[in-house]
Amino acid sequence: MAEAHPVGFQWVMEAKRRGAKVFHVDPRFTRTSALADAYLPIRAGTDIALLGGVIRYILENELDFREYVVSYTNAATIVTEEFADTEDLHGLFSGFQEENASYDQTSWRYEGHGQNQTTRDTEIQRETGAGLEHESHGAPVGGETERDETLQHPRCVYQILKRHYARYTPEMVERVCGIPQEKFLELAQAWTENSGRDRTGMLVYSVGWTQHSVGVQYIRTGAIIQLLLGNMGRPGGGVMALRGHASIQGSTDIPTLFNLLPGYLPMPHHANHPTLDTWVDSIAHPGQKGFWGNARTYGVNLLKAYWGDAATADNDYCYGYMPRMTGDHGTYQQVLNMIDGKVKGYFLLGQNPAVGSAHGRAQRLGMANLDWLVVRDLFEIESATFWKNAPEIETGEIVPEECRTEVFFLPAASHVEKEGTFTQTQRLLQWREKAVEPPGDARSELWFFYHLGRVIRERLATSTKPRDRALLDLAWDYPTHGPNAEPSAEAVLREINGYDVATGRPLASFTEMKDDGSTVGGCWIYTGVYADGVNQAARRKPGAEQSLVAPEWGWAWPANRRILYNRASADPDGNPWSERKRYVWWDAEKSEWTGYDVPDFEKTKPPSYRPAHDSSGVAGIAGDDPFILQGDGKGWLYAPTGVLDGPMPTHYEPVESPVRNPLYRQQANPTRKVYTHPINTLNPSPPEPYSQVFPYVFTVSRLTEHHTAGGMSRTVSPLAELQPEMFVEVSPELAVERGLTHLGWAHLITARASIEAKVLVTDRLTPLRVDDRIIHQVWLPYHFGFEGLVTGDSANDLFGISLDPNVLIQESKVGTCDIRSGRRPRGAELLALLVDYRRRSGDLNPHYPPLVTTDSADSGPDQEV
Repeated sequence: MAEAHPVGFQWVMEAKRRGAKVFHVDPRFTRTSALADAYLPIRAGTDIALLGGVIRYILENELDFREYVVSYTNAATIVTEEFADTEDLHGLFSGFQEENASYDQTSWRYEGHGQNQTTRDTEIQRETGAGLEHESHGAPVGGETERDETLQHPRCVYQILKRHYARYTPEMVERVCGIPQEKFLELAQAWTENSGRDRTGMLVYSVGWTQHSVGVQYIRTGAIIQLLLGNMGRPGGGVMALRGHASIQGSTDIPTLFNLLPGYLPMPHHANHPTLDTWVDSIAHPGQKGFWGNARTYGVNLLKAYWGDAATADNDYCYGYMPRMTGDHGTYQQVLNMIDGKVKGYFLLGQNPAVGSAHGRAQRLGMANLDWLVVRDLFEIESATFWKNAPEIETGEIVPEECRTEVFFLPAASHVEKEGTFTQTQRLLQWREKAVEPPGDARSELWFFYHLGRVIRERLATSTKPRDRALLDLAWDYPTHGPNAEPSAEAVLREINGYDVATGRPLASFTEMKDDGSTVGGCWIYTGVYADGVNQAARRKPGAEQSLVAPEWGWAWPANRRILYNRASADPDGNPWSERKRYVWWDAEKSEWTGYDVPDFEKTKPPSYRPAHDSSGVAGIAGDDPFILQGDGKGWLYAPTGVLDGPMPTHYEPVESPVRNPLYRQQANPTRKVYTHPINTLNPSPPEPYSQVFPYVFTVSRLTEHHTAGGMSRTVSPLAELQPEMFVEVSPELAVERGLTHLGWAHLITARASIEAKVLVTDRLTPLRVDDRIIHQVWLPYHFGFEGLVTGDSANDLFGISLDPNVLIQESKVGTCDIRSGRRPRGAELLALLVDYRRRSGDLNPHYPPLVTTDSADSGPDQEV
């Protein structure tokens, strides 16, 4: 965090100054480690084993915040007797379907729930990244559950959790992660001691957790700990996802993703959602509790924002115009489709896949097989010049004179050259004014897309084809200003906020939205950001003039609420857990919820409220159900549906690993998304033979001096001077083992690529003892490429493509490699080197480690514990 998020890290240091204890877990000793109270080195890709050990420590020592756990989580909920755990099935859960490597989740359901109440086609869910739908709302589950609040029933979630993590002992944590037991116990003790009625602890993570084939389960494990300790919905607690730059949160709220619509509404599927009603019911899940019971309202308001007057009740508000998913339309599938000649054109805006995405060679070969490519950026980045400067020019895989792709490079405005909002880590919208005019022909994204839409609509104005009606009927009438006819960003914000159709009055809350077409709202969770016609995101009231919650600094979705689920900051009776952590509480005299923040609860619903039998939606939420968007109103320690790779997080090895899974016979995530394309050769891992060909673990992360793939920093001379060349960090022990010289050259090899880097011999990397062998890890920055003031090989070239099944994010924080002294070969010699490594690793054909390994022959000892 100190390295990659230094502005935010100042507050960690402020907390430390006031007595907070800071722990840093990372494969490499960094600037954060130097400032932390304790540093825990870890083998990349093993965080679930560490966190699972913390869960076991909490449960075995009964250190959970019991009243919170019983009241606010599903710990007491009873699970069907059909459920079988990884303990019973050597690393698999019940319902695994080997023919398509997915789970039938029927046996995971709560006791008393019907088989069709919570289950869906999980193979389709994986193909469409359906896990993203649940980022702000719960998976489908009925509101009424069978519970044992003594937590003694053998099939209650608490007991299931306890059995599941029983093998995650301190000894096992050391064996899997390489973390000494005393270091682990120091962390576990501090975490639990700083939690409960009077204290809270925060968990902070970034892409080091997300970019894994089990990335969603990493975060789920952290959330389980925070729920067990009562750290959710309370000040000083929570799970904070640090974003890579200013509006990554905004790019999922109002998404740049193929499978989401604004406000986390799922994109319709062509087979499953033929009508508005079927789409809405798939979101609302009739019968379950929570505000997603109003999904029809949110959906209709979005359709009205898209199609305005053309969207009426008679035509289902133009639902027929909505695009439909047919499967995986994610970035990696598209790249492989480019290679196969299935994609003709591509737009790149603020993306640099030639060096910024996993498997750089595949990215570049895919772009070289298009008819046209539009690149909008501040500088001439690698994705605009791959056809003449890429490494594949030397190997002959791309011939500039024969490359069929016509590249259109369009200059873009930078963040200081345009107006609009950022939405950052804590869901906070902040307005930025334009500081300077963009130079020359540089334009904002808003200008580009507005005028592109305008020109296309003008070209189609006389069309009578039904397919063109969706474009011609769009509400595309934003006011413009200035010599370049820049669209008004505030007008767009007003539409996103929503307004009353008859009067034009901006809506103050999403609760004012109607499902009859009388209101418009482009993103229901943002409603209120333009309340009273005032740009709430532009507020900058000094902290000294307001409370610590700072409600008048910017605007946080939803409803300017700074902590989600803050009903959990009070006990079941509505009283603060302690005066020290007083935040939101029930005022009995006024009969309403009040506090320092906007209560995340119906304002006048008392703690004593109990819903009538079979009530659902908002009415189904009891007065002590703080998790108001979950189908049962509870925080989930166990997921009866919705998480595609298991109801509880389980340690699986990374797709590329030098060791056998010490915990289970199942090696890697059996439901991970695979691409068995000829270009996507992966390194072998145990129990396969030849994994010793790639004996070392490599991981990547950021430098303070550079930004993402380097397009905005390697072109800036002071930053380029501070970090002028690609390098690899290795331990002194590995340097001796492989004959590497400090400040000399080395090259790293995987089945996909070989890259070269200067060697930095440093004790920031420590060899780890894992399962009675020494594991060496090397570290690389991922900021380099072949354009800019300073250049170097791209670390992302080393990765293959394997994805988390829930959200289709790539595993690009861990892989295996070999490392040799000296510079890498060039041209045909480089291709020959890669062919030799693929031959030595067992197969020259496209290779992918097996999905299911529980029955594989294992040369090591029995994995039963």
